[in-house]
Amino acid sequence: MKVYVRNVDKSFGAKKAVSNVDLYITPGTMHGLLGSNGAGKTTFMKTLMGIYKPDSGEVMFDEKSVYENTEMKSEVIFIQDIPFFFASATLNKMAEFYRGIYPRWSEKRFQQLTRHFKLDPNQNLNALSKGMRRQASFILAISSRPKVMLLDEPFDGLDPIIRQQVKNLLLQDIASHNMTVIASSHNLREMEDICDSVSIMHHGELLFNRDLSEIKGSHCKLQIAFNQLPDDDFFEEVGAVHKTVRGRIVTCIIKGDILDVEKKVTKYNPLMYDILPLTLEEIFTYEMGEKGYEISNIIVE
Repeated sequence: MKVYVRNVDKSFGAKKAVSNVDLYITPGTMHGLLGSNGAGKTTFMKTLMGIYKPDSGEVMFDEKSVYENTEMKSEVIFIQDIPFFFASATLNKMAEFYRGIYPRWSEKRFQQLTRHFKLDPNQNLNALSKGMRRQASFILAISSRPKVMLLDEPFDGLDPIIRQQVKNLLLQDIASHNMTVIASSHNLREMEDICDSVSIMHHGELLFNRDLSEIKGSHCKLQIAFNQLPDDDFFEEVGAVHKTVRGRIVTCIIKGDILDVEKKVTKYNPLMYDILPLTLEEIFTYEMGEKGYEISNIIVE
């Protein structure tokens, strides 16, 4: 399902939480919405879900508005940062509720996942730990087989093994059923492993929105040693956006067509060189620096 966001604003009194956001998510992909606490991610996710009505602009799923659209909401599921269940609800009782809302509910999936995660389906969910409640949320969400899944800080409280298992389940549904996933997080490293595209939100604005394959194909780190350090022509030719020099060792961040980097470097007869991939955090550090933002003030580990 295609997700379009066009010129969306959302304010609470004098505070603007979301400001003029445009976003398009390709069907069957996972998009990471990144930003520090207070950046506006949760408000934006609730606007995507149709919990909040935009003050202006529109949120469209396959060209249909989600706000006050019961039919469309039966295709979309939202797992909040703090899982919510009815008072005294058990996993079985919540499953009964979900069956009535989501038309593609899979009882087979529900039974399989309940056994796999070893949750007691008759235990009060609100008496469980945060991690176990989050596991219950994923069991219900994945059993519902939505076309779009919205996740707010989805992996908080999960241990590393469960975290990887949940990621694998999401990736399976993306690949096999063309499910679209939008996950908000403040953890760059976690999103790097599973997302097809990412955006950065800061003070309610979307500062950056790119495909990861495009980002990683246009950035690299060059470590190079010379007998004699080159002049500025070298750095301009290889497309260096940042450099550090220690003795005769130069480290550059290269932005541009990295396929030609090796050819350009060898012209200067280096003693040795190495072309290395950049982490998503390193890429954003330089991308945001060019826009006048310090990445450390936007993303928190």
